[in-house]
Amino acid sequence: MKAAQFNRFSFFKLPSAWWCGVRLRIITKEEASVTVTHRWFNQNPFKSMFWAVQGMAAELSTGAMVIDQIRDSGKSISMLVANNKANFSKKATGKITFVCKDGHKLADAIDKAIETGEGQTVWMQSIGTNTEGVVVSTFDFEWTLRLRQKK
Repeated sequence: MKAAQFNRFSFFKLPSAWWCGVRLRIITKEEASVTVTHRWFNQNPFKSMFWAVQGMAAELSTGAMVIDQIRDSGKSISMLVANNKANFSKKATGKITFVCKDGHKLADAIDKAIETGEGQTVWMQSIGTNTEGVVVSTFDFEWTLRLRQKK
């Protein structure tokens, strides 16, 4: 799936992320990059980006790869975030880029779910940096993957 196609998809399926300015920029089998720019409507009272907006962008950098790899598998697989952890190390202002490079972990989990028929979990990390390359936040998401049973 191309980034532009996914961004159109997000307008209809993830409207709050779309209106906050969250956009998928790059997606491959190994990594995904998502940007969001600090603006008036996505800020907190401290004049930096609201943590939940950062979370939407970070989750999209992992979730876009999950969706893409499930589609490529040709199987019906459910996906859901079971847990997440976040660390905020600097005020998020300006353009923030979230990058996840854990596509290889995902491919293994999908293959194992298909092979065994058992649910799998995989932790994926997304790191958000500002335009100076300084890390502003780090998010970890535990995705659950389960092969849907045919009825």
